[in-house]
Amino acid sequence: MLDTILTSTTGESFTLTNALIVIVTSIVLGLIISLSYMHTNNKDRFGSNFSVTLVMLPVIIAIIILLVGNNVARAFSLAGAFSIIRFRSAPGDPKDIAYVFFTLAVGLTCGMGYIGYSILFTFVLCSVMLILEKINFGENKEKVMELKIVVPEDLNFEGVFDSILKKYTNSYNVERVRTRDFGSLFELTYSINLKEDASSKQLLDELRCKNGNLNISLTSSIPNAKAFI
Repeated sequence: MLDTILTSTTGESFTLTNALIVIVTSIVLGLIISLSYMHTNNKDRFGSNFSVTLVMLPVIIAIIILLVGNNVARAFSLAGAFSIIRFRSAPGDPKDIAYVFFTLAVGLTCGMGYIGYSILFTFVLCSVMLILEKINFGENKEKVMELKIVVPEDLNFEGVFDSILKKYTNSYNVERVRTRDFGSLFELTYSINLKEDASSKQLLDELRCKNGNLNISLTSSIPNAKAFI
């Protein structure tokens, strides 16, 4: 029975039944992948458009593979048609890009007719993603933040904040110094690792006393690798 499920359902014959099996399977697996993506990502970060795209992609790829079949001329024709389409996207999270390739692989497997393999592949990888999310695999345990301090041009800022930063952080480093407002102000950018019991409010209050109560910002600075498709 298992061997029958894992064999190609399309083969040389392209029937309505086979096409419906492939399309329905692609939709279901795309939905499972989309649910896995939503569960393993920050609920405030993922968008509904991308989640819907993860459902659509396997079906689209599967249909293309069904239409191409073993026809080499048809494959070259489709390749030429898609080569004139130019895709543009903003830098994305590496996990988002991995999910896109995940859905493409599932759609390709379904389109080739290997329904059993596509189901097995989807459930194994989704399970792995859920387990990694559950154990917080690769999560940065340190409170790495970006601190920006604006100081007046007449203030010698070198070392002036060191005593305060040593009090509230485990480590800190000056990342950038730049001028603002036609040189009347300086903006210092620090990368800091806050102590576990440190109070952000007390840190900012003490810094304000040193920089003349000018603007100070403290934001999360956990880097994400970015890539282009």
